[in-house]
Amino acid sequence: MADAFVSFALQKLCDFLIQEVSLLTSLRDEITWLRNGLLFMQSFLKDAEQKQSRDQRVQQWVFEINSIANDAVSILETYIFETGKGDDGFASRLKGCACICRKETKFYKVSKEIQSLKQRIMDISRKRETYGITNINNNAGEGPSNRPYNQCDMVTTLRRTTSYVDDQDYIFVGFQDVVQTLLDELLKAEPCRSVISIYGMGGLGKTTLARNLYINPNIVNSFRTRAWICVSQEYNTGDLLRYIIKSIQGCTKETLDLLEKMTERDLEIYLRDLLKKCKYLVVVDDVWQREAWEGLKRAFPDSKNGSRVIITTRKENVAERADHKGFVHKLRFLSQEESWDLFCRKLLDVRAMTSTMERLAKDMVDKCGGLPLAIVVLSGLLSHKKGLGEWQKVKDRLWKNIEDDSFEISNILSLSYNDLSTALKQCFLYFGIFPEDQVLEAENIIRLWMAEGFIPNGEERMEDVAEGFLNELIRRSLVQAARTFWEKVTVCRVHDLLRDLVIQKALEDILGGTVPYAIGSLYHLKFLSLRGIGNLPSSIGNLKNLQTLCVKSEFRRLCQLPPETAGLINLRHLVARYSEPLVRISKLTGLQALKDICCDQWKDVDLVNLLELSMININISYSLNNISSLKNLSIFVDDQDYIFVGFQDVVQTLLAQLLKAEPHRSVLSIYGMGGLGKTTLARKLYISPNIAFSFPTRAWICVSQEYNTMDLLRNIIKSIQGRTKETLDLLERMTEGDLEIYLRDLLKERKYLVVVDDVWLKEAWESLERAFPDSKNSSSHYYHAQRGCR
Repeated sequence: MADAFVSFALQKLCDFLIQEVSLLTSLRDEITWLRNGLLFMQSFLKDAEQKQSRDQRVQQWVFEINSIANDAVSILETYIFETGKGDDGFASRLKGCACICRKETKFYKVSKEIQSLKQRIMDISRKRETYGITNINNNAGEGPSNRPYNQCDMVTTLRRTTSYVDDQDYIFVGFQDVVQTLLDELLKAEPCRSVISIYGMGGLGKTTLARNLYINPNIVNSFRTRAWICVSQEYNTGDLLRYIIKSIQGCTKETLDLLEKMTERDLEIYLRDLLKKCKYLVVVDDVWQREAWEGLKRAFPDSKNGSRVIITTRKENVAERADHKGFVHKLRFLSQEESWDLFCRKLLDVRAMTSTMERLAKDMVDKCGGLPLAIVVLSGLLSHKKGLGEWQKVKDRLWKNIEDDSFEISNILSLSYNDLSTALKQCFLYFGIFPEDQVLEAENIIRLWMAEGFIPNGEERMEDVAEGFLNELIRRSLVQAARTFWEKVTVCRVHDLLRDLVIQKALEDILGGTVPYAIGSLYHLKFLSLRGIGNLPSSIGNLKNLQTLCVKSEFRRLCQLPPETAGLINLRHLVARYSEPLVRISKLTGLQALKDICCDQWKDVDLVNLLELSMININISYSLNNISSLKNLSIFVDDQDYIFVGFQDVVQTLLAQLLKAEPHRSVLSIYGMGGLGKTTLARKLYISPNIAFSFPTRAWICVSQEYNTMDLLRNIIKSIQGRTKETLDLLERMTEGDLEIYLRDLLKERKYLVVVDDVWLKEAWESLERAFPDSKNSSSHYYHAQRGCR
C-alpha cells in the first residue's frame, strides 16, 4: 500500500509542476528533485512490502516512505492554499506589493521544507542498501501491482469492461437442497410466527442464501410485507427498528419526523402495531449477540397468520436460542466437487485452462477447505493471471504462507489484495471508512474516489474510469454487487471478512503507531481523539485552538507527549496515559479535566482552573494545596491491600477452608450486598501464592444477570487448555452438552479451583455444576461468589 501513497504524491507533484508556471527556478528544481527521488524509491517498494512482515526494520523503512509522500502532498496543498488567499477587487490590487512579499516568503518556507524531505529521502536510501532491499518491479508474471504502473494501459483495459452482469447462480453450487428445505419451512402451513436461523462461519454464504430466499417469487407472493435489516457487531436497536418501519411504511417527511422523536420503547410498540395485521417476513442479518435479537424480537408480533423471521449468525448459541419452536440450519462447507464447480463458474476463461493448470488450480481450491468466499476470491485472482507460469507463482506464494497444512482465509484474501494495482488498492482500502455491512451507492463511491484524487485524469472521462475500477474489484470478488440495473452496478457492499482485511492493511500502512507531522497544520482543530498511538509529533504544539486532547495507546502502553504540548494554551481536557513530567505544565492555565496522568509530575505546579483530576500509578505522597479549584478527584492505586481493611481474618478463614484435607469436591459461597467487596475478596484468594501452588488448574468466569452457559463453559475450557486455533474451532462446533462432557473430562484427573463470580440466579449455577466432577483428589474445590443465600 505504500506504493499507493507514493503514486498519489507523484501525481500531485507532477500536476503542481505543470500548473504553477510562475515558480522560481530554484524551487522548481527542488520539487523536480523530490519527484525523481520518490520515483526512484518507488521502484524498491515491492520488495520492501514483501519483506516487512519478517523484518521490523524494513516495516519502519516502508512507513518512512509513506510519511515522506504524505508530507510532500501536505506541503504542496498548504502552499497552494496560503498563496491563493487574499481579497478580490480593488483592495487586493492595493495590497499587490505586500502579496508579492508574502509569496516570496512562502517560496522560501516551501523550499526549506522540501530540503528537509530531500535529506530524509537520502537517509532512507542509505538504509535501503543496509537492509538489502532490491528492485524487483521488472520481474515478469507478478501481476498488475508488481509491474511498472502503466496508467494509460490500465485505464484502457478497464474502460472496455465497464458493464457488469450480475449472475449470482454460482453462489448456490451445492446449496440447491438447502434452498428448497428452507423455502418449505418458510411456506409451510404453520400459523404461529416462527424463526428460521441460519448459522455458520464467515464466508460460507449465509447472507447470500438469505437474499436468495428473500427475493424468491414464491416468498414475494406469500409475504406482501417484507423487510431486511443488518445488525453487525456494533448496532443501535432504535436505528434498526426505525429502518424496518421505513422499509414497510416508506420514507415520507412526516414518518421520518415522527420516528426521530420516538424512544426505543415507542418504536417497538409502533412496529408491533404496524405488523399486527400483516403476514410479514423480516430478515435479521449478521447477528453477533443474543442480546441484539432479544432487543428486537418483542417488536415482531405473533398474529397466528404464518409470519416468519430469518436470522443469520456466526454464533451457534444465537441460532439455537432465537426461538424454542424455530428451525435451525447449520450451513455446511462445500465438497471437493462442489468447490471445483464453483471455481470454474467464476473463472473468466475456463477454456484457456490447460491440464497442468487444472492440476495446480485443484490443489489451490482444495486448500480453500470448501469455503465459498475463499474459492471465488481465488478464482477472481487467477482469472487475471495468464499462463502456467503465473498460476505457478500464485500457488508458490500461497504455499509459502501456509504452514503445517493449515489454512487461513486471510492467505487467499491477502494474495488477491497484493495483486491489485496501486490505484485499485487505494480504491479498495477506501471501503474501510464505512460501517460494517453497509450497502453503498455506486455513484457515491465513484464521486468520493474522484474527490480523493484516486482516479487518474486522462483522455477518458474520470467517471468512466472509476466505474471500471469498481467493476474490476467486483470481478475479483473483493466487492459484491448488491443491486444492478441494465447490467450496471448501482449498489455494492464489502464482505465483513474483506473489510477486516481492509482495516488491517490500512492500519499497517497508514498509521504505524504514529501521527504525521502535518497534523500541526490543522490550525482550527478544537477536538482531537487518537487511538492506538504511541507518539505525537512536535507539531502538535501548533494547534493553538485545541480544547480537548485524548490519546489512547494499545495494550495499556504509555504514550509519549512532546514538550510542545505545553503550548496548547486553550487546552481544557487532557486524557493520556503518560508517565514522564510534562515540561511547563503550569502554562496550561485553562485545564479543567486531567485524566490518566501519573501524579508525581504535578508537584509544585499551579493549575488554577483545574476542576477534575483523575490519576494513576500513585507511588509517592504529595500535596494538592495549589489546586484550590478542584471539585472531582479520582485516584487509581497500584497497591490493593487497602481493599482488605477488616478482611484479614476472613481471608485466613477462607484460605484454611480451601486448603483443608477434604478429598471431596466442595463449594465455598460468599454472598452479600453489592459494593461489599465479594469479587475483590475472591481475587485476593485466587492470586494467593498458597492457592496457586495447591491448585495447578485454575479458572475464573463472571456470570452476571445476563449469561450464556455455553460461553461460560467455553471460557473455562480456554482458560485451562489455551486458545489455539484448533481449540477455538472445536469449541465453536460443540453443543452445550458436548461442552459439559468435554470440560468434565478435562477436569477429571486434575486438582482444580474455579471461581464463578457474580451469580444472580440459582439456575445459572445449576446449569454449570454438572461440568465440575468430584474426582476425590483431596482438594478439587470449587468456589463461587453470589449475591444471595443459596
